[in-house]
Amino acid sequence: MLAVIQRVSQVSLHIDGTLYSSIQQGFLVLLGIHVDDTPEDVTYLAGKMAGLRIFSDEEGKMNLDLKAVSGELLLVSQFTLYAATRKGNRPSFLESARPEQAIPLYELMITSLSERLGKEIQTGVFGADMQINLTNDGPVTLIIDSKNP
Repeated sequence: MLAVIQRVSQVSLHIDGTLYSSIQQGFLVLLGIHVDDTPEDVTYLAGKMAGLRIFSDEEGKMNLDLKAVSGELLLVSQFTLYAATRKGNRPSFLESARPEQAIPLYELMITSLSERLGKEIQTGVFGADMQINLTNDGPVTLIIDSKNP
């Protein structure tokens, strides 16, 4: 499971031209689910994301997590993170989990993050065509792979 985590000052997500989700300070997380992923991958990544200390403290050091800054989180499923591009110019998505496997893991991630953060998180819609506008704060962008911690 791959998570691309962007520290943001604001994000808005639109579907069919209509605002669906938005957050202020926090994380935009693009989540890729691999064919080999299990609930253990969700547990690992949810714990990492909830505890990630990448917000500045009073000394300007990255030392605070989402809870400490009352941050929000917007989670978006992103099957293209597992695109294979080695051969040719058209990506292959054979390593991306099919919806029947990915949707339950995505929903488990939503529940796990909400529980760890003690509040509801915002989401996109699995499989929808979404437009995301964001302001990356820093910029700070991290990639965490549950198979290669």
